[in-house]
Amino acid sequence: GFDCVKELNKRGYTDVLGIDIEDLDITDEEAVNTFIKAYNPDVVMHNAAWTAVDKAEEMPEKVYAVNSLGPKYIAEACKAIKAKMVYISTDYVFDGNGTNSFEVNDPKNGLSVYGKTKSQGEDFVTSILDSHFIVRISWVFGINGNNFVKTMLRLSETRDEVGVVADQLGSPTSAVELAKAIVSLVPTDNYGIFHGTCEGMCSWADFAEKIFEKAGKATKVKRLTTEEYPTPTKRPAYSVLENRMF
Repeated sequence: GFDCVKELNKRGYTDVLGIDIEDLDITDEEAVNTFIKAYNPDVVMHNAAWTAVDKAEEMPEKVYAVNSLGPKYIAEACKAIKAKMVYISTDYVFDGNGTNSFEVNDPKNGLSVYGKTKSQGEDFVTSILDSHFIVRISWVFGINGNNFVKTMLRLSETRDEVGVVADQLGSPTSAVELAKAIVSLVPTDNYGIFHGTCEGMCSWADFAEKIFEKAGKATKVKRLTTEEYPTPTKRPAYSVLENRMF
């Protein structure tokens, strides 16, 4: 969100309003309707989500309200004022099985509460609003918010070795590069689903090693299997998204 606002301003869009949860609760249908109709934007970029995937397993109804009903209410409000909508989705809508990059129209089969609710959010948007851009993202890192790079750098301050999963593959994606791609869609009518990832692929362990190398840290990476690092959420083993639509 931060980087999208920055990129919009950089490209000369002067009337850009960035809001957070304090400004609008997207699970409140009436509030969403009132807010969007009052501001009357040409485009709504919906970058908010419940992204704490392990915590999501404990409270599916709350996550459904944020990740599924929130986009539904926004899409309905956009339809009422004839606005475009950008909806940010995720690689977790897929099951991560196989070794081929996921295409935009591949069957969805999310394994977790997070993946399933984001998939339902997509379905609401596509069924309600024609003028939509759905951008599925994965392995995003940047200066703002919590992300893998920050976590690894924090751990490197106090540890000589960090255990990192080596059998989950994906494409680390810069939030800055992602914002450029997303903002490029805004003036177009190339509606549909896009995969927004940087090129290449690696494991989390590969990524961690590169982070420590670039940061000049002596911390070593202990390569683990998913079984050795169990989490409440079943994560996709293969999260590489084919980005040819961009």
